[in-house]
Amino acid sequence: MMMSHQLAEVDDDEYSKLIRRMNPPRVVIDNEASEIATVIRVDSMNKHGILLEVIQVLTDLDLIITKAYMSSDGSWFMDVFNVTDRDGNKVRDRELISYIQKALGAEACFFSKLSNSAGITPSSKENTFIEMTGTDRPGLLSEICAVLANRNCNVVKAELWTHNARVAAVVCVTDDATGRAVEDPERLSAIEDLLCNVLKGDDGSRAATALSAGHDTHTERRLHQMMFGDRDYDCGAASSGGSGDDESRKPQVAVMDCSEKDYSVIILRSKDRPKLLFDTVCTLTDMQYVVFHGTVDAGDEEAYQEYYIRHVDGHPISSEAERQRLIKCLEAAIERRFTEGLEVVLRTQDRVGLLSEITRVFRENGLTIRRAEISTEGGKAVDTFYLSDASSCDAVEAKTIDSIRRELGAMVVRVKQSRVLASPEVSGGPGFLFSNLVKASLQSFRLVRSHS
Repeated sequence: MMMSHQLAEVDDDEYSKLIRRMNPPRVVIDNEASEIATVIRVDSMNKHGILLEVIQVLTDLDLIITKAYMSSDGSWFMDVFNVTDRDGNKVRDRELISYIQKALGAEACFFSKLSNSAGITPSSKENTFIEMTGTDRPGLLSEICAVLANRNCNVVKAELWTHNARVAAVVCVTDDATGRAVEDPERLSAIEDLLCNVLKGDDGSRAATALSAGHDTHTERRLHQMMFGDRDYDCGAASSGGSGDDESRKPQVAVMDCSEKDYSVIILRSKDRPKLLFDTVCTLTDMQYVVFHGTVDAGDEEAYQEYYIRHVDGHPISSEAERQRLIKCLEAAIERRFTEGLEVVLRTQDRVGLLSEITRVFRENGLTIRRAEISTEGGKAVDTFYLSDASSCDAVEAKTIDSIRRELGAMVVRVKQSRVLASPEVSGGPGFLFSNLVKASLQSFRLVRSHS
C-alpha cells in the first residue's frame, strides 16, 4: 500500500511537470507602463504556493513591491507587481532583469523547489544547521554565542526573530578547526543539550533545538513556521517589554465574509516595510489558505493589503474561532520582523567568538536583541541587529548609543534609531472593496493581454 501511494505521488508529479512544460509561465518586465516603478507581470498555470514563490524571488532580490494585483480563479493565475530597488529606482540592470525572467519563467518550471532558490542549500559536508525556539530574554543571544564559541563552532550565517517573549533562530555553523560541518555525534549531542538548557530559561518553559547537516527550506519562511509552531501568536499576555503603547503599534487586521462570492475577505493596514507582503502571504500559504484575488498598495509610511481567500478544501472561514486565530497569526507574522528601535550594522574581520563579544556589549549596555541578521562575506562578518531598551519601550538613550560606538569602534558601519508609527484603523466593507478589487484585476489582466 505504501509503495502504491509513493508511485501515485510520482505519477502526479510527472503529470504536473508535463502540464507545466506544455503551458510555461509567461513573464513580462515593463519599464514603460509606470513612471515610478518597474511593472512585472506573471501569467502561469496555478498551483498552491505559487504566489509565495513569485513574491519570494522578488523580495530575495531586495526589490520593494509598491503595488500588486493578484487573481487566480480556475487553473491559471495572473499577478502584476510594481517594484523598485531599495533606493526607489526602476529595475534597469540587464543581468537582474534576465535573472527575474529565468527565475519566474519557463526555466523555473523544471525546478520543483523554486522556493529554496535563495535559501541556504549547502552540501551535507559544508555546514551544520541549528534551529532553536525558546523563551526570549535579555542576553539570550550572547549566551547562545558563548556556548557555540566554547565548543569551537564558528557562526557563518544566522537569523534570529523574537515575538511575544518567544525566540526562533536558524544558525549555520562550521567547525573552527576544519572549516566544515561539525560531524562528531557526541559533540553535536553536547551542543544540543547545552543550547536547550540556555533556551529553557529560569522558568523551565518549553524549548527545542534541532541540528542537521542540510537545510532545504528558505530561512525566513522556516522562521515563520517555527514561531507559528511555537504558538507565539497566542502569547500576547507574556509579551516582553509590553506597554499601553503596544496596541497602537499593532497592525490592523479585519476578516469578513463575502457570502455572495463565497470568499473570506482579509483587510490589513500597517506600517510599511520591506518584505511585508512576503510575511503575509507566507503565513496564509502555510496556514493552507489560497489567495484567489488580492491587491496591495504601499505608500510612504502605510501599507494596505486586501485578500479574497478560501481554505485549500475550497471553503471560506467557517467559524469565529478560525477567524480570530487567523487575525492573531497575521498580526504575529507582521510583528515578527521587528524593525523599530535601534538598528546597528557592523562589519569586521570574522573570527571565532566575535558574536559573543558583540552581544556581550549589547547586554552590558542594557539592550535586548529583537532581531538579528548575521552573515560572512569573504572572511568579513556583516551583522545587523535591531535592539530595544531591555527595561522599557522608550527610545535608546544617546549615552547608550555613544557607549556602543566607543566599545565596538571601527566595526560600526551604521547606527540608526527609527521612530514608531501608530497603525491606522481598518474601515470599509467587503462589497465596496470587492468592486474596487475586480476593477483593478481586470485592468491588470488587460495590461498583460495587451503585451501578448
